[in-house]
Amino acid sequence: MRAMELAEKHVVITGAAGGLGPAVVETMLAAGAICHLPVRDGADRLPRHARILAVEGVDLADEGAVTSFYARCPPLWASIHVAGGYNAAMLGDTRLADLRGQLDLNLVTAFLCCREAVRNMRAKAAGGRLVNVSARTAAEPAGGSVAYITSKAAVSALVRALADELAAERILINGILPATLDTPANRAAMPDIDPAGWTKPADVAALIAWLVSPAQTVVSGALLPVGWT
Repeated sequence: MRAMELAEKHVVITGAAGGLGPAVVETMLAAGAICHLPVRDGADRLPRHARILAVEGVDLADEGAVTSFYARCPPLWASIHVAGGYNAAMLGDTRLADLRGQLDLNLVTAFLCCREAVRNMRAKAAGGRLVNVSARTAAEPAGGSVAYITSKAAVSALVRALADELAAERILINGILPATLDTPANRAAMPDIDPAGWTKPADVAALIAWLVSPAQTVVSGALLPVGWT
């Protein structure tokens, strides 16, 4: 993305304090965007910048909280949904509560944010961009994390469904399917695995930046894999 291509454009980024979120925020700031960051707590850990507007106390799985947050946002150009969570367990060890928890963290948050972002964008009728972060394993499922994979597959289905529904309104939505991200949390969780082949958050952020660019006017409903392992 060219420098300042998003100048004066308002962009929501969820999961800004997670493993991928900081790279997305940095990339959006470099493009000139005004970044609106909903966080449940810990807003003091976010970087300080004149174009970062953090709102603390927003539970993205709570319908009322998400509706209220987006209602207070100015007209948005883009909403990027990075927030989520991971649960690893074999089927026999996966409780119903685990599945519901993963659906809340991954699907419900994406659904609510998409819905409220679209309501915001429709008010100005000037189009917009949505990006959901799914997972490579949603397209290439394997055992060991059935609740997580199921929830992320639903996120991917949400992308496809909304791309069809929103096409006439010039609101483009796409999904990113990262492989294992090279983050401090993943390095700590998998100390015996060589991270050399893991996906760099900056590479994912660069692809997201292209998808939300005003110059990108033809891709919607795509589920784009990033990385290999």
